[in-house]
Amino acid sequence: MGFFLSTYLKGQWKKIMKKKLHKDTIATRAGIETDHQHGAIVPPLYLSTNFAFKEVGQEQPYEYSRQGNPTRDHLTQALSELEGGVGGEITSSGMAAITLIANILKLKSKVILPHDCYGGTFRLFRTLAEKGILDIHFINQGDIDLVERTIKKIKPDLVWIETPSNPLLQAVDIEKISNIAKKFDALVAVDNTFLSPALQNPLLLGADIVMHSSTKYINGHSDIISGAVITNDEEILSDLKFWANNLGITGAPFDSYLALRGLRTLSIRMEKHEKNASAIVELLSNNSKVKSVYYPGLEEHPSHAIAKKQQNGFGGMLSFEIKGGLGSVKQFVDGIEIFSFAESLGGFESLITHPYTMSHAVLTPKEKANVGISEGLIRISAGLENTEDLIDALDAGLKKI
Repeated sequence: MGFFLSTYLKGQWKKIMKKKLHKDTIATRAGIETDHQHGAIVPPLYLSTNFAFKEVGQEQPYEYSRQGNPTRDHLTQALSELEGGVGGEITSSGMAAITLIANILKLKSKVILPHDCYGGTFRLFRTLAEKGILDIHFINQGDIDLVERTIKKIKPDLVWIETPSNPLLQAVDIEKISNIAKKFDALVAVDNTFLSPALQNPLLLGADIVMHSSTKYINGHSDIISGAVITNDEEILSDLKFWANNLGITGAPFDSYLALRGLRTLSIRMEKHEKNASAIVELLSNNSKVKSVYYPGLEEHPSHAIAKKQQNGFGGMLSFEIKGGLGSVKQFVDGIEIFSFAESLGGFESLITHPYTMSHAVLTPKEKANVGISEGLIRISAGLENTEDLIDALDAGLKKI
């Protein structure tokens, strides 16, 4: 079928993967030397809408780029190898990736989600529930006893996990939740956007599906919108391929080309993101104007032990609460330099975001309070700038309060 990875590309990857390689090598070598026509080291960008048939009635790997495209397949295969999956699909955005997973479920399927999930995830699943399409349940997945009781009670079709959570960085135990879910034949999907395959691999911990907003760390350059869904189950893969094509939400070849370019430097970028995040956390933890700091790398963080067990690092995301609420936030934002005040995360540039009015604005004040998102909460995506410059900028911003 046209939307499956071609035999040729599979053969190339088989050749590359004969030896067990480290993640940074897999990412760097993705698609390298697969151009046998001209010998290009970097795989070509295939922008073609359609592909010529050789003869009537003969199946071929590529027919139409909505169904399948060689550039998109290079990225899919690389992410599949990094996550330990059998395949997946590249989508037009992170929200398209979430939508794709929702569409493989049957009508009235029961879904358990974290109460502190990304605002877009909350909005999508709540809307589907309001339309009578899904039966959803938001719970605190940090309470493993509550998770087990809820799964036993409602017997869900899907358990959705987001770890660490956005924006409070709560890590939940993927392996434990997956083991409980499997007893009731529930699928487990994990949003791995905050850590990327460089720092966490949910499929190896028991999940069935892993998704990314590859707009973020995978691409790393803040110049595309893209998503990815990877699975370790052939039947699920078939459903994902069918619905991605059916809905028309597959990613553009050019965006896949850029995401693959970003993937090649993912491991080394994550090292610097984490270095800068750790330095920022240290500054904030010792400032009298800061009420709380949320970062799983802190030993006092409630889910530090879980994060340390299942992650290969603590990542570049953190959040903190400023004393004085919204007024202090405005003073801080007005006084800070270098950091951009903007949505998104995971790019080369350092960003500050106000979840209450930005990423989680869709939640009601009561829902925000239940999750722990206050008006004084600020989220930081630590970029790749000089560490000392970032610390100086934050210090200046805090002095403006």
